[in-house]
Amino acid sequence: MTGVDAVSGVNAVHSAKTVLSLNEVRAELGLAPVMPDVPVPDLSAAETLLPDVPATEGRAAYLRVLARTLRPYLSTLAELLGDLQGTLTAPQPEADMARWLAAVTGGRATVRSSWGDVVAQAGEPGPVTVTQRLEYDRRPVGVLTLDVDSGWEALGTLVGDLVRLARLQSAAAGAARRRVGERQFEALLAGDASGMPGGQTTVLAALRLGAALPRAARSREAHIQQLDVLCSVGEGYFHRRDLSCLTTVRGDLALWLWPGRAPEREMRGLHAALLTATAVDFRLGVSQPQVGFGTAQTALRQAVQALDGVQEARAMAAFEHVDPLRVVLDSGVLHPLAEQFRTRLTRADPDGRLEDTLRQYLAHSGSLGDLATRLHIHLNTLRYRLRRIEEALDGTLSDPAFVARAYLAFQTPRDP
Repeated sequence: MTGVDAVSGVNAVHSAKTVLSLNEVRAELGLAPVMPDVPVPDLSAAETLLPDVPATEGRAAYLRVLARTLRPYLSTLAELLGDLQGTLTAPQPEADMARWLAAVTGGRATVRSSWGDVVAQAGEPGPVTVTQRLEYDRRPVGVLTLDVDSGWEALGTLVGDLVRLARLQSAAAGAARRRVGERQFEALLAGDASGMPGGQTTVLAALRLGAALPRAARSREAHIQQLDVLCSVGEGYFHRRDLSCLTTVRGDLALWLWPGRAPEREMRGLHAALLTATAVDFRLGVSQPQVGFGTAQTALRQAVQALDGVQEARAMAAFEHVDPLRVVLDSGVLHPLAEQFRTRLTRADPDGRLEDTLRQYLAHSGSLGDLATRLHIHLNTLRYRLRRIEEALDGTLSDPAFVARAYLAFQTPRDP
């Protein structure tokens, strides 16, 4: 069926009398008419207007009357939807569906991916916007938007399953690419870069969900499947931008490795795509740009270190911008050192003057005289306190290693 035939076919169905009256439905049920008669625009209205009739009987009667009303147009409707279904076999089914919908409605049809990219668009926008979210097994696969004239609102629901199927076909093609890429990725992480091009700038991103990897087999499988879905989102994001991408799930991590053209923009685009595609809690860490695919092991280590430094839910960190010392301090590994220093100083001076003096000393870059003035004490008093600090901590403040340990101890949060 051509676009012109499709339009005329839909117009014929659209112009049919499809709004039933209450008495038509009551007559189908063998009930007496009521006055005044009122329209019954849909199934839910039929249930409301027939409170004394079981819902299943009222619905069935409504559908029988509606079917008889539309019977002269059923062949046209079947041909019309068959024409739409035929677009599934096209090389670019989403694009063909968008063109079909634009031709039929005279408006604009837009198909978006689950991460927000426009996959296909055709036509000029009308005054009414209809949005149909496309899901499979409770997972988002895309969005269909129609900007059309009033009266076409129900069409999005009618064709949504076919558009969803087209998106799933694209996802299946992406899954096939990912499975090939997984083998290459695992080889690179094992140190085998044979067959890969050299000299390219590469970037690796690692994602971890907020919840820990469960131990129970079924929960663990669901967790890994969720990571795999996010892998597909990232793979789709790069594929739409003509960037090759290797992706895999390894342990509790979803990983992407791609040859970067503009790494900063691409990592932020990946993060934005993931935010759009899912509402779950995750963290994302990204490596420094590397030279060649043979550096995948280094890139993975950097991405995980950046990931470990992410504090907020659904946030991202790049290795270049991570303060490694802050990561160590916040990790709690230095908590025993901090407790040792604080305990010894408290034992020597329960009033806390020694600890406060040491903190001020470590933060001061001028002379001892300037520090004494700042503390409002005599210089000899300051020197006396510093000697007591050295005795309590069994070290000397002229030893850089001892000063470094003291600095780390007092930069560490009190709670591990």
